[in-house]
Amino acid sequence: MPRSVRPRPKVFVTRLIDPSAFARLRASAAVTVWPGDMPPPASALRAGLTDADAVLSMITDKLDARMISDAPRLRVISNLGVGVDNIDLDAATSTGIAVGHTPGVLTDATADLAFGLLMATARRIAEGDRYVRAGEWRTWGPTTLLGHDVHSSTIGIIGFGAIGQAMALRGTGFGMRVLYLKRPSSKPIERRLAGAVGVTLRRLLAESDYVSLHAPLTARTRHMIGAREFARMKPGAILINTSRGAVVDQAAMVAALKSGHLGGAGLDVTDPEPIAPRDPILRLDKVVITPHIGSASIATRAKMAAIAVDNILDVFAGHLPRQCANPQVRLRGESTAT
Repeated sequence: MPRSVRPRPKVFVTRLIDPSAFARLRASAAVTVWPGDMPPPASALRAGLTDADAVLSMITDKLDARMISDAPRLRVISNLGVGVDNIDLDAATSTGIAVGHTPGVLTDATADLAFGLLMATARRIAEGDRYVRAGEWRTWGPTTLLGHDVHSSTIGIIGFGAIGQAMALRGTGFGMRVLYLKRPSSKPIERRLAGAVGVTLRRLLAESDYVSLHAPLTARTRHMIGAREFARMKPGAILINTSRGAVVDQAAMVAALKSGHLGGAGLDVTDPEPIAPRDPILRLDKVVITPHIGSASIATRAKMAAIAVDNILDVFAGHLPRQCANPQVRLRGESTAT
């Protein structure tokens, strides 16, 4: 009798990814891709998962407990990003679904963007660009668009993992004093950051000219920077956020900016995303906002896509993803690899 041929596993991809990574995925699976630049609506995502063995998702795709329970064949969720706050990890784990993500490869790209936001906000670069384009530049002026020094200032970093430490390294290159939020579980810092000082949140806020956020969004970190924290910051300090928008109480941030106590904000993330066109923060000159592009370099996004595909193929081969956000999971079903 002829040997039976196992069906190719099915993968639902919620947006187009790097062509090389996509080609590798198509060589091993039957792939369906949601078309267009916008995320699939919940109904389309649910339909795409009906018979999928895997989903390659984006941070904009909400995979909650109900969505997971409606995907009877799903064995792996591979998220294109470090954060997995869009996924119900407990529901995935209890169902036997591995969750992959893409840490590490976007560390330097995100730190570059974060430091760029710091520079742009401190030295009013975006304001200066708008000023020139509006035809307001008529002469050199001794008080025109005065900003804040970056060199020899103090930066306080909240979330001292790989990206936070990469941000610190950039700060040391500018001669900045580096403080970071010391946690009981804090890992040892790299030797090249030996000058960084771990302090309490109260001290970090009081002494820092720039506060840079790199903490993941969890129940504990949601709105961890609110009205009380802004009041404790040094007057005129600048906030940088490239983590998640909800780590900051955005209404409290707007109030602190309007009062002048907060000197400015450089944001790659907002709450919600995208930010509403009439949000009051858009009317403040002291704010620089980019559309969540921390990892958006050509090379970095290609590496992220490659890891996201690797995570799926690992599960098809009967293994945990090489970058697994829930390593305690017991995988559902048997390998469908050909």
